Amino acid sequence: MITGKDRIANSFKTLGEKGEKGLITYVTAGFPSADHTLEITRELALHSDLIEIGIPFSDPVADGPVIQNSSFRALEGGIKLSDIFNLAEKIRGGTDLPLLFMTYYNPVMRYGIENFVRNSHDSGVDGLIVPDLPLEEDHILRECAVKYGLSLVPLVAPTSTDQRIGKISARTDSFIYCVSVTGVTGSEKEISTDLKTFSGRVRKNTSHPLAVGFGISGPEVARRSAAYFDAVVVGSAIVRAVDGGGGLPGMVKRVGSLAGGIKDALRNGCDADE
Repeated sequence: MITGKDRIANSFKTLGEKGEKGLITYVTAGFPSADHTLEITRELALHSDLIEIGIPFSDPVADGPVIQNSSFRALEGGIKLSDIFNLAEKIRGGTDLPLLFMTYYNPVMRYGIENFVRNSHDSGVDGLIVPDLPLEEDHILRECAVKYGLSLVPLVAPTSTDQRIGKISARTDSFIYCVSVTGVTGSEKEISTDLKTFSGRVRKNTSHPLAVGFGISGPEVARRSAAYFDAVVVGSAIVRAVDGGGGLPGMVKRVGSLAGGIKDALRNGCDADE
């Protein structure tokens, strides 16, 4: 039986065999509604290699104003964890792509760690990203994730020391999420981090794939950033595209155009700028 970690590994293996960079897209569950999220995700699945489903939280410390606002509006609309598990199950029914929950640790603890991981598994989710859970405190969640075959995806930042990167890499079982900037998601500023040096520091410690996120705003930024990584994560730009006119058809068209444009850029070459 294929596990969540297997599905993620197979996705990156296929990308590697094709010589192609991956696209990981993000949606906020329940924004603007659960039904809208389902249709938006179905469109994103046509252009993505992995999909990240954000669980709304009232204090999303790693997220910028775009995703913060979408989380607030989803919570205001009454979205609950039970609804999100049902949503993930429906998404899984329409795609074989790896699905990841992006969540903060508080909702996991409140729900019950093993209950959360078991329900994630039963809903078809393959991995978890928990940006506010430090390495030193992740053992309970990690043990549950291993039990149910899910990957607990770690994050490293440009400010992470080589020693810390080594410790994180040693416990990685699928891929590493490399944060391109210090700060929150959705920055509209130019990425100032030396991504070549950053990726090199991480690759010295691991053979696992690397994905880069935070500040990937469109096709050209994605193309340049992917030169040093195996995949890019696009979140705030997707959520921003959802929040516009034209009802559901307009949302689907905008996110499909954005994701399709980014994926085309990734297919058409990711040579670094000189």
